[in-house]
Amino acid sequence: MQISLRSLLLCLMLVLSPVSAMQAAELQIIAGGGIAAPLKEIVAQFERTTGHRIVVRYGTTPELTKMATSGGPFDLGVVPVDVFRDAPTRKQFLPEPLLEVARVGIGVAVLSGAPKPDISTPEALKQTLLKAQSIASIPASATGFLLAGIYERIGIAEEMRAKTKAQPGPAQIIEAVVKGDADIAVFLTNVLTDPRLDMVGPFPAELQREVVYQAAVSVSSSEPDAAKAFIAYLMSPAGAAVIRSKGMTPG
Repeated sequence: MQISLRSLLLCLMLVLSPVSAMQAAELQIIAGGGIAAPLKEIVAQFERTTGHRIVVRYGTTPELTKMATSGGPFDLGVVPVDVFRDAPTRKQFLPEPLLEVARVGIGVAVLSGAPKPDISTPEALKQTLLKAQSIASIPASATGFLLAGIYERIGIAEEMRAKTKAQPGPAQIIEAVVKGDADIAVFLTNVLTDPRLDMVGPFPAELQREVVYQAAVSVSSSEPDAAKAFIAYLMSPAGAAVIRSKGMTPG
């Protein structure tokens, strides 16, 4: 079902491209902060190709839920699957199959040049986290939800609540480590590729969890065809190439 729907969307994109050049639309997108890097590049490509203009608002899972349900205008979402699991939020999108756009796992990073701790096994990761004085992350996010489950599983949930320095967005995670406000960063691996950080590595396979991003069109979109065309472009070979280049796995 997903393959045939993707093919349909790709055809729609091709059909709409010449039309959009004559009658450009403005699309409002809500999106998770973890997919910002590839999305910014894909948006720029799509705007050049179609003539449409796109405005993206990024947020954590609670913020995205509020954006979708507050009554403010938006045309589509590219958000973590957890957002769609909220029933009132899901009703703000067309009742069509959700399309998986990308997925990415969780990892650890330290300041560039700092010693890299051992996270090669669940026990090694546990000890590294317990030894850290402070950890930069975003508890109020899809990643934070997954981390809470991992911490609970290895028996350090209470300690991690005390050590974690909550950040408002991915960029602030990096800055917290660079400025010395946190010893390590624990978040999505694609976010931790800043040259000022050194990636220690992904979580051990036994503990690894992935944040999955899905896309859907808003029920209140004033430009549903253009919104569907953007999703088609997002899932096209060109879009997938950008997603892969930014450290994520295309859907």
